[in-house]
Amino acid sequence: MLRVEDIYKDYDGKPLLKGITFEVQEGELVCLLGSSGSGKSTMLRIIAGLEEPKSGKVYWKGEDFTDKPTHERGFGLMFQDYALFPHRSVAENIAFGLRMVGRSKPEIDSLVEKSLANIRMQEFADRPVTELSGGEQQRVALARALAPDPYLLMLDEPLGALDHNLRTELLKDLRKRLHDSQKPVIYVTHDQEEAFALADRLLLLHDGKLVQEGAPERVFNQPANTWVASFLGLGNLVPAKLISPNRVETDLGQLEVPIAPEIEPGSDCVMLLRPDDALFGENAISLSNYLRAVIRDSVFLGNYFRLEVMVGQTILQVHSPHPDAIGETISIAWPASSLQCLPVA
Repeated sequence: MLRVEDIYKDYDGKPLLKGITFEVQEGELVCLLGSSGSGKSTMLRIIAGLEEPKSGKVYWKGEDFTDKPTHERGFGLMFQDYALFPHRSVAENIAFGLRMVGRSKPEIDSLVEKSLANIRMQEFADRPVTELSGGEQQRVALARALAPDPYLLMLDEPLGALDHNLRTELLKDLRKRLHDSQKPVIYVTHDQEEAFALADRLLLLHDGKLVQEGAPERVFNQPANTWVASFLGLGNLVPAKLISPNRVETDLGQLEVPIAPEIEPGSDCVMLLRPDDALFGENAISLSNYLRAVIRDSVFLGNYFRLEVMVGQTILQVHSPHPDAIGETISIAWPASSLQCLPVA
């Protein structure tokens, strides 16, 4: 369907996008995930035709769309602030895009009625959008974007302006509506929770490059490098040196690790120690990666206690099923199979 090929773009004379290439298939929901300022929104604007790339191509079903005017591409774009017209009603907002593509009045009336039914807002047709809640405005903006039947739908941080509780409430509904549309979707966000909840596939953008792509569970279980693990908040990152195929030297001492064929012995790397994988007490003492740690802090988070512990001069976070007193010394360990040796990035 969509293919973006080797896109470069500068901003204020500095490289912003550096050779971005990816594809989006029919009915696929792809999340473009990265920190603020990483070029995510610029990438959407290039696909939409609102900005030109320095170099590279945008293809739709094999046809070169790079120089095609925005209004001829047939792509839909939904912005973070929804860009609804405050002086128009709900129905008039949905009808706007249909008028722009030259639909007749009977067609517009029929499609608006269908769109309102799809978002269960028939009774809101004549209501000003300024009287809607944040969630209702989001549904109207999505209906407006889908009404002209775009080939591709793009959403730029559509939940970014909402508070956490409302965002969580809307995620499930949004995923269903996007999948029900059967459209290929590119969804831009900096929020990891949002991306994992919505995406069929993740594209992680950092420093102008795609550093990893894959299904959410694969990215979570197999981060490509230190930046991915840090950005996703996967756990403790401890500098290390690989001293043999399955052993590293760290400030925690030597640790046994799975063989990492992509990292040469003698090379620097970073160990990922996930808080959920830590074992305690008798379960820890028998393992080769056994450590003694002093508890600095303990926070109850419902299903577990988040402990901040000190091992030597290194601070780690672990998740424990039971509380421990601050200042207490405990035994912890990570099974060798749970550790990941990541390239420095």
